[in-house]
Amino acid sequence: MADAGDNSALLRELVRCATLAPSSHNTQCWKFRPEHRSISILPDFSRRCPAVDPDDHHLFVSIGCAAENLLQAALANGLYGNLVVDDSAGKVLRIALEPTKAVATSLFNAIPERQSTRAEYDGKQISTRELALLEKASQGNGVRVILLTGREALEKVLEYVVQGNAAQMHDPAFVEELKAWIRFNADDAVRTGDGLYAASSGNPSVPSWLGRLLFGLFFTPEAENEKYAKHVRSSAGIAVFVSEGESPTQWIEVGRCYERFALQSAALGIRNSMLNQPVEVPTLRPQFATFLGVGGRRPDLVVRFGRGPKLPPSLRRPVDAVLT
Repeated sequence: MADAGDNSALLRELVRCATLAPSSHNTQCWKFRPEHRSISILPDFSRRCPAVDPDDHHLFVSIGCAAENLLQAALANGLYGNLVVDDSAGKVLRIALEPTKAVATSLFNAIPERQSTRAEYDGKQISTRELALLEKASQGNGVRVILLTGREALEKVLEYVVQGNAAQMHDPAFVEELKAWIRFNADDAVRTGDGLYAASSGNPSVPSWLGRLLFGLFFTPEAENEKYAKHVRSSAGIAVFVSEGESPTQWIEVGRCYERFALQSAALGIRNSMLNQPVEVPTLRPQFATFLGVGGRRPDLVVRFGRGPKLPPSLRRPVDAVLT
């Protein structure tokens, strides 16, 4: 590959792989700028979620997830990516690309298989070897992962999830923001190419007007807490990502670490999904940190994992829609 950095088709393919990363509410809160021998990723603040994510933590974690996908795809195509965050340019993340030996890792191969599976798992434990692989994939600069597999610890996390869920569901702004990102049927999901497709969470597909009506009737703290209890108790474990600092650059690193965890999970046939209520409610987060014993460090993400069914994938917008 004489000058892969100038290959516009390859750069578009790298962007496509990046867009397959997860994002909060599947907002796809990113823009991509392919250049001569680099790709820049810019935050798309028009897609921020101020109710659930007032400090844009999840937004920058999402950008980190996209960056990790891009780096894995670049290496598979004979390009080494050097990542730099430009603080002076509004937290633009620039990935310079240089030719190298092509290596298609198991993480790269898992990119199209990875999904956030919001369903009950089979309740079975996973092996020590698999736990070690997940832990290894999750390490990063100033980031570590805590893997909880004991039933007592999982029940304690569930208590925090329930407390956080109750706080969020009594917040009208949170409820309205979440509802705005739900796609109640395939037509809406295809039309927008984003959001939380109901079928991807195991819910029936219904007309939008009916979905909005049923949402108000069935989306209750009691029903959600019952669902989360089933989700936690059917999981093999919970991973908590903890970082040493609080800045967009650090949150991007958290996103990269989580995405490697998610890709390694997919490569092993393990599902995962977020349970972020304990870290999304500001008054609850310090209590959760104390439970974890992490001192002044910030718990960033709470992720359950285990083996379970594959659900319909969330949709993505076309590459042209995310280029700038």
